[in-house]
Amino acid sequence: MNALLILPRALYRVLVWLANSPKKLLLSYTILIVVCAVLYEHFEDQTFGDSFWWAVVTASTVGYGDISPETWQARVMAGILISAMVLLVIPLITAHFASKLIVNNDAFHHEEQEELKANLRVTRALLEEMAARQGITLTSEGSAGPPAAPSDR
Repeated sequence: MNALLILPRALYRVLVWLANSPKKLLLSYTILIVVCAVLYEHFEDQTFGDSFWWAVVTASTVGYGDISPETWQARVMAGILISAMVLLVIPLITAHFASKLIVNNDAFHHEEQEELKANLRVTRALLEEMAARQGITLTSEGSAGPPAAPSDR
């Protein structure tokens, strides 16, 4: 039961590790293509050049049809390669580039956020001190209560 919980977490961590580094993602893509080319070469008795071409065309999901698997082992491998590309590699590449495009350069950094929080604490303390001098009670959120009713003239 523990292994069933650990495996998805480990896979998730690997995906995050890959997604956050374009070099690692590109390296893993290259390794996937080369491994599939070598296996295809073995299963289908093809040259490495043809096998590499098949792996690239299959991974890109173009599928020209000039080379296609005939053995069941190569067909299973083709299904795994296509699934890995469509469900993992292409979305990870897309997500990586999208996250770089969406970056808000005006967003506060951690240090700036901490400085703002410290300034707000000081401001709140000063506000509470001023309110206490004037006899105003502050609500629990630190804001002033409703204004007092005007006196009858």
